[in-house]
Amino acid sequence: MGYKPYKGFEPKWVITPAASDSYRSIFRWGDPDFFKLPKESLYRMMKDRLGLSDDAFCSYAMDTGFARVDLHGQYPPHMADEHLDYFRSIYGHDMSQLDYDRLSVMYGQTCYDLLRLREHKYDSLPDVVLYPSSSDQIQKTVTYCAAHNIPLYVYGGGSSVTRGVEPVKGGVSLDMRRKFNKVLYFNEVDQTVTVQAGISGPEFEHHLNNAVKEYGAKRAYTCGHFPQSFEYSSVGGWVVTRGAGQNSTYYGCAADLVVQQKYATPRGEVLTSHYPREATGPNLNQIMMGSEGTFGVLTEVTMKVYRYMPENRKRYSFIFRNWHDAMSAAREIMQRECGFSSVFRLSDEEETNMMLRLYNVDDTPLQPMLEKLGYQDMQRCLLLGFTEGEKGYSKNVYKNIRKICHAYGAMSLTGYVCRSWEKGRFNDPYLRDTIMDFGVCVDTLECCVNWSNMEKVHREVRKICHERPNTIVTTHMSHCYPQGANLYFIFLTKVEDSADFKRFLNTILDAIQRSGAAISHHHGIGKMFAPWIEGSLGETEYGVFKVLKDYFDPNYTMNPGGTIGLDLSEEEKRKLRNGYHDGYNTKAWDDVIHYHGKDDFLE
Repeated sequence: MGYKPYKGFEPKWVITPAASDSYRSIFRWGDPDFFKLPKESLYRMMKDRLGLSDDAFCSYAMDTGFARVDLHGQYPPHMADEHLDYFRSIYGHDMSQLDYDRLSVMYGQTCYDLLRLREHKYDSLPDVVLYPSSSDQIQKTVTYCAAHNIPLYVYGGGSSVTRGVEPVKGGVSLDMRRKFNKVLYFNEVDQTVTVQAGISGPEFEHHLNNAVKEYGAKRAYTCGHFPQSFEYSSVGGWVVTRGAGQNSTYYGCAADLVVQQKYATPRGEVLTSHYPREATGPNLNQIMMGSEGTFGVLTEVTMKVYRYMPENRKRYSFIFRNWHDAMSAAREIMQRECGFSSVFRLSDEEETNMMLRLYNVDDTPLQPMLEKLGYQDMQRCLLLGFTEGEKGYSKNVYKNIRKICHAYGAMSLTGYVCRSWEKGRFNDPYLRDTIMDFGVCVDTLECCVNWSNMEKVHREVRKICHERPNTIVTTHMSHCYPQGANLYFIFLTKVEDSADFKRFLNTILDAIQRSGAAISHHHGIGKMFAPWIEGSLGETEYGVFKVLKDYFDPNYTMNPGGTIGLDLSEEEKRKLRNGYHDGYNTKAWDDVIHYHGKDDFLE
């Protein structure tokens, strides 16, 4: 846990481990014995910015979830015995209809999911949970479900923030965590590894780091893919959502790391090509990625791997006087053609204000020095990261980053801030659970922009977020390219309930699309963003998805209920887009203009 006792009032943070059969063990992030609490300066800042007093933190605003999971027979499974008998013949005892097991695969990890769990809203329970151990089992399940019109869903790591795993129509949920997590083939000559889709990030990375011992390799390797959800996400989830890790600026996103995929579909098994490049028509690897279980179930995937050389990392952090200078420097670094940093994270002024507290810079002599040198609070912007690769390459990339940052007026904060960020890069979600007990929600939305419209998107989306009173909105770019970058918005606000949160979320999604950004850079689409995707891509373009859906899954049994919008009627889409905005300053859907490079969207 590791924090200093407060000098003033301190809320009674929950630091009791959740029992393995409790509701809290489902909605809480990760390790039940690990806790992350805000230090006093961060608590005071959060309280002041949200317009709250200590009184708001004197009692819990929501169910803390320590009760044992028991649905009291109110949500019984509905599945014919003949179907259960068939699944039993395939899975034996690796199937369950227990309350806890059904509830554990019901939702993902967006605040909307966590709030519904705390409110005991159970609107997406599967009828049976299956635990596959082989691709053959999965193909038989897919074929059977398609033949008998049984909805089929997949639960990988469970870290979806787009309602991607939610079994809204009941049926079957394949829980990949327990037994579908093996390394199938390690190929050092091609520098690839083939795994079952349910393997978790830490398991995957552990095998690669220990390749010398486990596979007789000549050296250690790394996967290069480290999302914040790394500890509780699966390789299959990375692929089907086109995910990105925090090191993507160097290693690439999931779409760049995939070599080959195997899917179980209602049409039969689909195995994509394994060549590094080919001109044989549209790329099936790219077509299948991003389908989020709507075409079939990803069973096996072959990924690129990279040499593990952490000793060559060059850590850095720089502080800029303002967002415009920082953004301009980031663009120059990405377009200079001098190599790319592995981690490359630039925070805007509001996020920098929080980051300097979160990573303890405010406890060092750096804090007063920054003000004296003209780097003012709520104007200054923080860039941090590290370079990787061969020693000379890594060093040269760092030298060029330093040179460009200094040219734009930035001051070096050494590698201290980056090291502090690294210590918390995977455990910040624990902080979310701590403050949610008191009704304060932290969640994220992200998008992709070009450099030419980045300032417009940044300004307009933040404006909408701040129209909700007493809301903190921080922004960073963490996945960068010569042509643009992502913008990742993190918002903290006091909420009444899940419906209140959903209304706020939808206003931000509207703002992202109106501003001319892609509605998702790496979180995927799921059922939450689905009503916006046709407007984002265009009606004709989106029609291609529908044709593919009709080919692979003509009975619409694969992840049904709105995933990437494929089985939503126009009326349903309209209601989902516009039905939650009462009391907010938003435009109607008909006013949404999709950015296609039009001049009126350019700065």
